[in-house]
Amino acid sequence: MNPFVLSVFLISLGLGTTLTFMSSHWLLAWMGLEINTLAIIPLMAQKHHPRAVEATTKYFLIQATAAAMILFAATSNAWMFGVWDINQTHHPVISAIVMTALALKVGLAPLHLWLPEVLQGVTLMTGLILSTWQKLAPLALIMQASNNAHPALLTSLALCSTLVGGWGGLNQTQIRKILAYSSIAHLGWMILVSQMAPKIALIALMTYITMTSAAFLGLININSTKTITLASTWTKAPTLAALMCLVLLSLGGLPPLTGFMPKWLIIQELATQKLASIATVIALTALLSLYFYLRLTYAITLTLSPQTSSATTPWRIQAKKLTLALSFTIILALCLLPITPTIFILLT
Repeated sequence: MNPFVLSVFLISLGLGTTLTFMSSHWLLAWMGLEINTLAIIPLMAQKHHPRAVEATTKYFLIQATAAAMILFAATSNAWMFGVWDINQTHHPVISAIVMTALALKVGLAPLHLWLPEVLQGVTLMTGLILSTWQKLAPLALIMQASNNAHPALLTSLALCSTLVGGWGGLNQTQIRKILAYSSIAHLGWMILVSQMAPKIALIALMTYITMTSAAFLGLININSTKTITLASTWTKAPTLAALMCLVLLSLGGLPPLTGFMPKWLIIQELATQKLASIATVIALTALLSLYFYLRLTYAITLTLSPQTSSATTPWRIQAKKLTLALSFTIILALCLLPITPTIFILLT
């Protein structure tokens, strides 16, 4: 893709997200979401492959449906109450429609079926953008509108997402689908705590973006999209393989890695709110996610490639990829737990 055209699309992505962040008016928020959608579609379809075209079409239809639901709810709210403010959707039906549309847009279960298929059909770099940057604008709207939503609806979406995100990734062999189900599970944790402590949800979002960026950038560097190809990672790049294992374990939430921080804070907040049963359920669902992270770790470290590749030996090719972003995100994904109190104080 032409660098100037790529710059236009990336600037449009930033503009759409910023517009949604800054808006308190439903129409401006809707416009930001639409700019985001229209900017990411050419990036998804740049590889002229039937699977990429199929993923782009699915993504466009889902996002257009969610945007139409948001616009319908906002218009109904303005017709009934005369206000377009995001924080003033007090009618329970309108609030439920808004939350359902945002859940569809971001990929919360049970409205998640499009996300694994779309991520599977795009490149790793586009999948990184879909898994991180494209989550920001809908999650910002969810956090703003969560005060008017019914708590049972948000809790049901969150618990369903953590459960589906854990179960769905168990039998997958495609790494992009595994990361898609990982995204669904992490979103469930964020949505669950967003109605009680939005600052903790923000910490969870920042931690998720850091860890997912490290995972995707590592996969881009080793050029691997299937679990079977991870077997040769140790031979090609032993240092990166060891760090990738730690990043995956951090995604699973094991201490003393960064991924333990949001889970710790969320479970602590749920216990404070006298919701010990819900905290127990999501802690158990986290074990499901941890299983497929451990399976990927096993594929990287404890297996050998079943056959010798007939292609040019990849570990003899001089690497030309920039690794500054990879190094930075890996450090953040592994080492932030000791400064949890500082992060919590800065964001609260």
